Amino acid sequence: NNITPASTMSTSTTPEIKDIIILYGSDLSKDIASQISTKLSTAAAASSSKSFNIQMVSMSKSKVFKAALGLVGQAQTDEEKEETPTKSRLAIFIAQTIENESPPEDSGACIRFLNRKTHPNNLLKGLYFTVLGLGDSNLLLDRQHTGAKDCNQVAQKLDKRLDGDSGGLGAIRFYGRGECDERTGLEDGVEPWVEGLVQKLLNA
Repeated sequence: NNITPASTMSTSTTPEIKDIIILYGSDLSKDIASQISTKLSTAAAASSSKSFNIQMVSMSKSKVFKAALGLVGQAQTDEEKEETPTKSRLAIFIAQTIENESPPEDSGACIRFLNRKTHPNNLLKGLYFTVLGLGDSNLLLDRQHTGAKDCNQVAQKLDKRLDGDSGGLGAIRFYGRGECDERTGLEDGVEPWVEGLVQKLLNA
């Protein structure tokens, strides 16, 4: 269970986030998404200066996740992207990896859509993102010498695909990718990752 070191660094200018979309694609990731939503709401309520508009979105519903990501009815030219940026919006992807380094069926529609090679590299320009990976090294042959980094391929690939700095879809990393391993206890990875995310949002 870990947060990727290189991506824990703050963006050059940390934005104040108002709208938060939490995307999930399985029963497990939905449970984690609910926990994150609750912690964010509680933290905002305890703060005198923060409020978040939080939306939980299933990756299985194509029209819904596209609308949440600001992709419905938006032209994709650089000029029009500059005129209508997706400012102060954070997408939190809860990405689970199951057998054969694959996503669960319910998240497949979203993952496949984002992986389309025909997308322009500014598709998600202006969108801030972070990824939390859920894996299980019990599914691997070599359990003794493997951990979270070896069973979160879906999260790793999605993280790179979204990141504009890595030649992806133009989104901006807000917080480092988390990687959790069910074999050693998901909560050991989820809780510190969420706490760090909450603190960054409160300090933005």
